[in-house]
Amino acid sequence: MKNINAWEEQAKLLRKWSLVSTTAAGSGHPTSCLSAADITAVLFDKYFTYDVSNPLNIYNDRFVLSKGHAAPLLYALFGMSNAYDLNELKTLRKLNSRFEGHPVPKYRYAEAATGSLGQGLSVGAGLALAAKRENLPFTTYVLCGDGELAEGQVWEAANFASYHRLNNLITILDINRLAQSGETMFGHHMNEYEQRFRAFNFRVFTIDGHNYEQIDQAFEQAHSHAGQQPVAIIARTEKGKGVSFIENKEGWHGKALKEDELKKALDELGPINDNARFELRKPEQTQIAATDSQINTAVKLDFDTNKSYATREVFGEALAQIIQHIPTLYALDADVKNSTFTEDALKVTPQRFVECFIAEQNMVSVGAGLSRIGKIPVVATFGAFFMRAADQIRMARISEANIKFVGSHVGVSIGEDGPSQMALEDIAFFGALPDTVVLQPCEGISAASLVAQMVAHTGMVYMRTLRPKTKLLYKPDEEFAIGGSKIVRQSNDDLLTVAASGITVYEALEAAELLKQENINIRVVDCYSVNPVDRQTLLDCLNSTRYKIIVTVEDHFAHGGLGDFITAAVSAEGDYVEKMAVTKISQSGKQEELLKDAGIDAASIAARVKKLVRSNEMAPAHA
Repeated sequence: MKNINAWEEQAKLLRKWSLVSTTAAGSGHPTSCLSAADITAVLFDKYFTYDVSNPLNIYNDRFVLSKGHAAPLLYALFGMSNAYDLNELKTLRKLNSRFEGHPVPKYRYAEAATGSLGQGLSVGAGLALAAKRENLPFTTYVLCGDGELAEGQVWEAANFASYHRLNNLITILDINRLAQSGETMFGHHMNEYEQRFRAFNFRVFTIDGHNYEQIDQAFEQAHSHAGQQPVAIIARTEKGKGVSFIENKEGWHGKALKEDELKKALDELGPINDNARFELRKPEQTQIAATDSQINTAVKLDFDTNKSYATREVFGEALAQIIQHIPTLYALDADVKNSTFTEDALKVTPQRFVECFIAEQNMVSVGAGLSRIGKIPVVATFGAFFMRAADQIRMARISEANIKFVGSHVGVSIGEDGPSQMALEDIAFFGALPDTVVLQPCEGISAASLVAQMVAHTGMVYMRTLRPKTKLLYKPDEEFAIGGSKIVRQSNDDLLTVAASGITVYEALEAAELLKQENINIRVVDCYSVNPVDRQTLLDCLNSTRYKIIVTVEDHFAHGGLGDFITAAVSAEGDYVEKMAVTKISQSGKQEELLKDAGIDAASIAARVKKLVRSNEMAPAHA
């Protein structure tokens, strides 16, 4: 067994820097770091295999700090692994420091952004799943706090890990009893945690988290067991361990020590070996995941021009074709694969299809874990159900995850299923996330092309797909691009422009036919790229029509949708945008009934255009 004195020295140095860095910052969570210093010292000294010069080496072990507020401990661990000078930790929480208050990708040793509690085990499950599916030898370790075990996502992740037999996943539970405002749900009643993890078929080891022999033995047994179960090491710890005036004391969560308190704490820790370090074992192999520039996303689907196609079905066919040629592509679905049509990918590459069942929050964070090691997760469910994973999507964006989200059953056009199934706020959410692409093809040919564009794009993308079948508008060789649009109807005497997306493209085209009967011509633009929107084409349309007006029509709530993106794009030119969108909670009914009820059907568009034309014709001319 490793010399226990060495582990004590390493843990003391971890404690020192957790205290020093937070005092220098004037804020942070030192007590949450101190409770886990002993168990992480043993892990890094004896069990963790990692090349600090290549954090993205796919043969590295993975360490996910789910309790992200203990970031100073993470920073000290890698500093003691010779990744950087420990003195740099004094820049903790300062502007432009790599050591932020909670881990983010600026810190290259963070597997994901954490700090919104309860998500780390899902990220770790994604990492472990990739290793399991691809026979990679690394182990994933996840350090969770006991407070976050009240989060339902933890148990979604536990269920997922057990179902997928992730025996390469070791969860370390830092049971230090105290949360932010008081005692955690079960305090130090260790049997409560044991029962729960055993119920999810984890192999459980319960230890004193400050006893080095027990810590070492737990890791040894976790690595030696031959079963197919994930492992939970449940460690009873003391918050603030090692400093008597904060150890196991309430009221110290998230409080840095003052300078005099720091001196007192360091004196109590006693002599510290500032040269204590971890000599991490390097993996036997080095391989950095392939970059997106190396992938080929060409799609060739055959379309019958006499048939109509649902874009959700075309998405499934295109994904199934692409996934066979891109070994880093994974398809994740939440038990709706026969509605999203990811089942097509399952049929051709079952080893890279991941059934996540009805647990969308876990699914998104699993995707973030996959993305970390170079995989391209395509995550699919009904668009409405992404909203229950809004925080996970937000954190995936902070993690700079390369995830492709595909939401089916969008808008009131889904019909009889009713409002609980209608995605009507999804563009607003995804569009609010910086640099996130939002696409909405209205028919099959554009959908096939944009699926390929989506997969090839580096960064987060959200694609809306339709439940109804729609007729083809484009020729098979038509090209589509992120940030583009198509003018699908125009004349030399158009009065104004109607910009639509998805199902409302067809309503706009029908409205144009109705208006033509009254000698009113309008231009119709298919804004298949909602974000970024095609500003130049819209400005060209404004400059080509009699009235500098754009009417936007969308099957989405009024705020945050296509209308707002177009308004933002052209408002600097002083042009006028009239928004038509869903303004109330819908109901069950037929597609055409619900579009009419929402005021976004062809007749409603025609009526709005005529009103605008009349008002502009009656307006006095400018001198």
